[in-house]
Amino acid sequence: MLVGRNKKLLALLMVLTMLASVLAGCGGSKEADESKGSEQAADIPMEKVRITLCTWAGYGPLFLARDKGFFAEEGVEVEISIVEGLAERKAALKGNKVDAMATTLDIESTVQAEGIPMKVVWALDTSYGADGILAKQDIKTLEDLKGRSVALDVGTTSHFFLLSCLQKVGLSDKDITITPMGSSGDAGQAFVAGKIDAAVTWEPWLGRGVKEGNGHLLVDSKDAPGLIVDAVAFRQDFAESHPREVQAVVNALAKAMDYFAANEEDATNVMAKGMNMEPQGFLDGIKLYNLEDNKKLYQGELQNTLSSAAEFYYNMKVIENQIDTKDMADVSYIEKVGK
Repeated sequence: MLVGRNKKLLALLMVLTMLASVLAGCGGSKEADESKGSEQAADIPMEKVRITLCTWAGYGPLFLARDKGFFAEEGVEVEISIVEGLAERKAALKGNKVDAMATTLDIESTVQAEGIPMKVVWALDTSYGADGILAKQDIKTLEDLKGRSVALDVGTTSHFFLLSCLQKVGLSDKDITITPMGSSGDAGQAFVAGKIDAAVTWEPWLGRGVKEGNGHLLVDSKDAPGLIVDAVAFRQDFAESHPREVQAVVNALAKAMDYFAANEEDATNVMAKGMNMEPQGFLDGIKLYNLEDNKKLYQGELQNTLSSAAEFYYNMKVIENQIDTKDMADVSYIEKVGK
């Protein structure tokens, strides 16, 4: 009898042990499942990220992150394409040929208004003297622009900048003759060639306009601090479906700016080479933003600029519909840097 009872007890213990193993395998701990899921996700290669931009020194940190290997360290390949025309860059976004665009906040608001929801994930720089209005010597003040021809890329930051300046002196675009250009660089070239009275452009055309175009700098972005801010913005659909890739880009940009702080000369050389520009004076009139700067900007200033730009463009009839920009500035990626 004792032997039979021991056999029954042993069999019962074996059944209970097997049952516990099955339950553990089926359910397991939430922490273990999440850890396993994260490890599996980390093993999946990230998709290539495609970012488009125009020639502007403030976008240098993207080239620094690429050429110093910070994107690679984060496990993401980033393809950067330089396209000067804004219309072409917008078309690339609409056609899903690129995933993100580095451009000014005001332009990002117009992209949103054109039916491409965007997520602004990293502020790159602000213009502090690198954008401006070139004018012939006889145009001494903004008021003197009345009745004169002004070259600019219509519906862009240059347009936004010009109209903001004109408003301060009681003028509007109706008081001048706008000569549309394909890019702000084209406007600078037209001024140097003596084809127009004034041009809204940026460096290096501001300097060339003064030296070669027999003109002077009428006003620059120092007179409108915080108006022109550049940032990296992803299509919302891409950001939602590729959060690892977007986080990797932000992480790498934070590393690039740390490198810039510790190795400014080398970093400047790398950025200038990436943009096919000369390193001397490369960042004149430009302030680059690091991680701490971004944390401050995302406390409200960045969102305010987006909202103000959207309202401005709507009032100027550059965009047809009023839009809500409150969800465009996505701070979540910046908050995760280093974690």
